[in-house]
Amino acid sequence: MKDGATRRPGGRTAQVRAAVLHATFRELAERGYAGMSLEHVALRAGVHKSTVYRRWATKANLLLDAVSTLAETRIPVPDTGDLDQDVRAFARMIAATMRSDDGAAVVRGLFGGATESPEVRDFLQGFWAGRFAQVRPIVERAVERGDLPEHTDADELIKHVGAPLYYRLLVTLDPVTATVADRAAAAALAAARAGVFSRD
Repeated sequence: MKDGATRRPGGRTAQVRAAVLHATFRELAERGYAGMSLEHVALRAGVHKSTVYRRWATKANLLLDAVSTLAETRIPVPDTGDLDQDVRAFARMIAATMRSDDGAAVVRGLFGGATESPEVRDFLQGFWAGRFAQVRPIVERAVERGDLPEHTDADELIKHVGAPLYYRLLVTLDPVTATVADRAAAAALAAARAGVFSRD
């Protein structure tokens, strides 16, 4: 991503970035990733298109910035020491993000053609690796406390918390409610405690 897109706490740069990201969310919701363009984003944000080109260069960079921002601000990693509470809270934050216009737009943008971009694919591999690394210690400490079987694969547990939520948003188009999130968390934890996610 261009240096100009670096986040700053305030001032003109922060205001422009916020306006452009908001416009990106709206363009994704209305046009999808394939139909989104830097020109449309600039027009909606009320900034000159050269500003957007200079700071982000490509619509892939805009999407990547949007993904990172949503993850950092909407889905922080809980760690209270109570595995059930943490996993349930994590699932609920994912679900709440999916219910928001911005969150749904970004997720659908990622799965609506954006991953055809090598740049986006490379970013997502690193992004998910980083997210798993952040959440993994919660599961590993639960194993140490005896709350989960030894050799539980933390990444598989985490994937099975999120998978039902993404399926409802992208495939069946069913509501992603807090109740659904609680059910996904409970099912993943029950499977983990039964040894389903044990590493070979």
